[in-house]
Amino acid sequence: MADSEQFDGMLLALAQHHTGGITDLLDTFFSFLERKTDFFTGVEAAKAEKLVISKFREYQKKAKKKVEEQAKERAEREAAKQLKERKQREAEERKRAEAASGPKIVELDDEEAARLKEEIAAKQDTENDGKAAASDDTTAVGTTEAKAEEKKTAESGSESEEENEEDKGKMKPNRLNGGDYEHYRWGQILNEVEVRVPFNVSFPIKGRDVVCDIQQKHLKIGLKGHKPIVDEELHAKVKPEESFWTIEDRKLVVIHLTKVRHMVTCFLSHKRLFLR
Repeated sequence: MADSEQFDGMLLALAQHHTGGITDLLDTFFSFLERKTDFFTGVEAAKAEKLVISKFREYQKKAKKKVEEQAKERAEREAAKQLKERKQREAEERKRAEAASGPKIVELDDEEAARLKEEIAAKQDTENDGKAAASDDTTAVGTTEAKAEEKKTAESGSESEEENEEDKGKMKPNRLNGGDYEHYRWGQILNEVEVRVPFNVSFPIKGRDVVCDIQQKHLKIGLKGHKPIVDEELHAKVKPEESFWTIEDRKLVVIHLTKVRHMVTCFLSHKRLFLR
């Protein structure tokens, strides 16, 4: 305990006996000095008033500094809270937008698939009937067009081979424009990367259970006291001061990373995405 605090218990008990507040407490203190010491009349009496004022100003300055520091800390906490809430609102809005847009590929049930096949077959029959009724001139024109189409198809096939050669080794993105892996998945929008890490535990996780370290070029996340689930070098720099993480459904940690520039994959160990 610091020297300035060693008498706190005694002084607190003394203050509690003065129902008149600080005025009564000061009366008792100065009365003690007047009755039991030569503070007011001794050799140093001329300096007594200056000494009291000096100590008053010394501790007044300390008190003001402490109040200012506490106010600054409250302001920083409030700013961090507002930033976190804004990020959470943006994430919720993005999820709602994704839910509203629906999947790009629609799965058909057996009845719908059969009906679609019938429609395609009927359309093909109609086209075949039209071709059978065409004149010889039309047939000749059709043959010429067919040759042109064959040539166009061959050229298109050549271009596709070149494109496929360029895209070899790249990974097809998931619906979030990211990738799915064994222990996590990630997605991205224009200025943010989202990494979703499920925790396979038998209890609901809380903030104190999670270790999440976000650096400019590195991300580590896991359960305290266990091997990290993710411990990877990022493909490009992010802004740690604008990034944050949340817990969803008590078993899922979602990390929101603010980009510095475009990213074609999340981690250096990942394959690049096949993007058009």
